[in-house]
Amino acid sequence: MRPVHITDTTLRDAHQSLWATRMQIGDMLPILPKMDSVGFWSIEAWGGATFDACLRFLDENPWDRLRVIKRGCPKTPLQMLLRGQNLVGYRHYSDDIVSRFVHAPMRNGIDVFRVFDALNDIRNVEVPARAVKEAGGLFEGAISYTVSPVHTLDCYLEYAQNLKELGADTICIKDMAGMLTPFRTEKMVTALKNEIGLPIHVHCHYIGGMAPMNYLKAAEAGADIVDTAVVALAFGNSQPAVEMIVAALKESEFDTGLDLDLLFEIADYWEGVRRSKGLKRGVTSLLQMEVFSHQVPGGMMSNLISQLEVQKASDRLLDVLKEIPKVRAEVGYPPLVTPMSQIVGTQAVINVLTGKRWSIVPQEMKDYIRGLYGKAPGPMDQEIVSRVLVDIEPLADDIRPGSLATGTYEDAEREIGDLARSEEDVLMYALFPNEAREYLSKHREGAEKAVFLMSEEIDTVREGEQVDVNQLRELIKVVQEADVSEVVIEEGDSKVTVRKGGFSAPAAAPVAAAAPSAEASAAAAPAASERPASWKTVVAPMVGTFYEAPSPGSPAFVSVGDAVEEGQTLCIVEAMKLMNEIQAEEAGVIREIAIANGDPVEFGTVLFYYEPA
Repeated sequence: MRPVHITDTTLRDAHQSLWATRMQIGDMLPILPKMDSVGFWSIEAWGGATFDACLRFLDENPWDRLRVIKRGCPKTPLQMLLRGQNLVGYRHYSDDIVSRFVHAPMRNGIDVFRVFDALNDIRNVEVPARAVKEAGGLFEGAISYTVSPVHTLDCYLEYAQNLKELGADTICIKDMAGMLTPFRTEKMVTALKNEIGLPIHVHCHYIGGMAPMNYLKAAEAGADIVDTAVVALAFGNSQPAVEMIVAALKESEFDTGLDLDLLFEIADYWEGVRRSKGLKRGVTSLLQMEVFSHQVPGGMMSNLISQLEVQKASDRLLDVLKEIPKVRAEVGYPPLVTPMSQIVGTQAVINVLTGKRWSIVPQEMKDYIRGLYGKAPGPMDQEIVSRVLVDIEPLADDIRPGSLATGTYEDAEREIGDLARSEEDVLMYALFPNEAREYLSKHREGAEKAVFLMSEEIDTVREGEQVDVNQLRELIKVVQEADVSEVVIEEGDSKVTVRKGGFSAPAAAPVAAAAPSAEASAAAAPAASERPASWKTVVAPMVGTFYEAPSPGSPAFVSVGDAVEEGQTLCIVEAMKLMNEIQAEEAGVIREIAIANGDPVEFGTVLFYYEPA
């Protein structure tokens, strides 16, 4: 018998791929004990986009999420996705931050670290790999698989050997875009088993429909572990369904030994979550099948669609999908995995929406072209390089990009000050300063921290204790049966009191200070008729957030009265997780800043008024 082991991705990659990483901790809590009893090789529950999504969209502390999941799954190893020197962010962090960060999830519940680099540049894996080994975690080195004129089996084998030399315990073939085919899978797994000799873990997104066949051929070739998701969060941009793979391998030498009846119980729970929230199933459409042309990964596709919706440009999706391969080829065929998927995808969106290819280039794309993310797999279009890197020299090959990253733990600790109460708080700020400061400010100013309870502990709830609002239904039953008069549930400014016989409606949230009305704002600024006819405008080329400075506490790029040159950076509009520098199209003098720092902007919002030179 050569049983194939299963990693479950439901709590991380599956909902990142299908639901734009919007699963809440309350959705997970009731089912964690059953998931823990399945016998998975690991449960992928953290890392990737779940870290910043907790802060940006869910008002959750990612560290609390990890601790709660570990408490609910004490027997099963928890796995995280680590983006090499990028950690769980979208840029390189200093070696100091990288090392400290890796130790933090280990002590909070992570056992398996899947470490990848978007460019398969081994230099970007050295420091996090060393930290994983020092912390005592299992280091799974991942190969970012893609198809291009420069990606060959030999280059993948060379990279896998480099991972082994760094101490990898397992090797993962990370097929984030669903580009693997059954016979490529067989060939690659066979070569890795023969030449590298480590356990092989295969991670495929369903997208084009080949993943189940890939898994069977991988098993036959000697693969040890495959990634699946519960059926409610499987298929489409996600992974194959665990129920399908377990059933397919039964009575074979690869039999997983997992209990299908238990898996169906878990699936029934997640199907209820999906229906109650009106979330979509994973399906493979013509758009997904065309992955063999546009090569857009599952998580990138779902986020790309939602981002275009925000930009009010959903009708431009096909144009963007045609633009992505062009941009990718122009910048040396990077694999489309975070952060390169965001960098290439955002450039494609900007090219399409502005109608001027490469007229706006996000700082992250500039840094990539310069070499700050690592070495491009293939040659770049030198015309593009010259246009983007005006008077800037590309990074020499003998310089490790991560060695240039600045910002120490002590710097972050000093900047965040008393808002941080733990090393985890400081690290959260070091990675996502704006989001972490906002979250910590909100939850440090007299706010009580919610207590999340496991299902077996609910009968211990007493009056005045706080719980996750998602447990409301269970609490109603508890209050009816237990010897308590009521339980108060608070979430933010809302409060629900559960009493015997029912519960009260949420109390109205305190009324915030009224924002200035449109009329008041207009009165405060010069009327259009009062502005000289010679003044021109700089408008937002996308929906996003306006920032006047490169980072919190830094001087603003420009002030009223400043003379600016053509091409000078005026501000940043953060959109699609990237910082997009807005530059002056001509020389002039800034006469008015029309938007406040940190305010949201729509496409076409006036940012500045200036007088041409």
